[in-house]
Amino acid sequence: MKPRIISIFSWVVVAWTCKVFLSSLPYKFSGHPDTQHIFSTIGAWMSSTLSNGLGIWFAEYAAYAVGSAELLVSIFLLLPIVFFLLKELNIIGNAPERALIHSIGGILAAGIMTGAAFFHLATPLGIVVLHNGQSDQGSLFYAALSIAVLGIIMALVNFTHLRSKHANVNTTL
Repeated sequence: MKPRIISIFSWVVVAWTCKVFLSSLPYKFSGHPDTQHIFSTIGAWMSSTLSNGLGIWFAEYAAYAVGSAELLVSIFLLLPIVFFLLKELNIIGNAPERALIHSIGGILAAGIMTGAAFFHLATPLGIVVLHNGQSDQGSLFYAALSIAVLGIIMALVNFTHLRSKHANVNTTL
């Protein structure tokens, strides 16, 4: 696959991932009723299935933990822009390759969203979240699933590109 296509694909996946992650932060960090419903539903399931203490902790603090992880992964995925600007301003000489950052970031994003998809499927939360008579029509589940799948694909494509690029460099030396 051509490097330009890989780069464009990666940036589209990064844009989608960061849009989903960053737009959910106000809900996760403000104790929004919808967020409280989601995490308390999962927490109640954990209390009855795994451990009461874990369920209570999850209901009270998991939104902050997940939101923090999503914020950190979003920042990580956007680092190539920062590195590009720092190089253009001659502040730094070398920076990690975009493909490496997007490989790692894709795995991290996929990990977070695989957890989200699991909780939608394995708990009473369900694929379609219902709260106060309102339905999300499955949008949270499908967003999580799309980021999980696209994150893995992005990681594999970028990692494969890096390996072939470095293999070509080593064979020409």
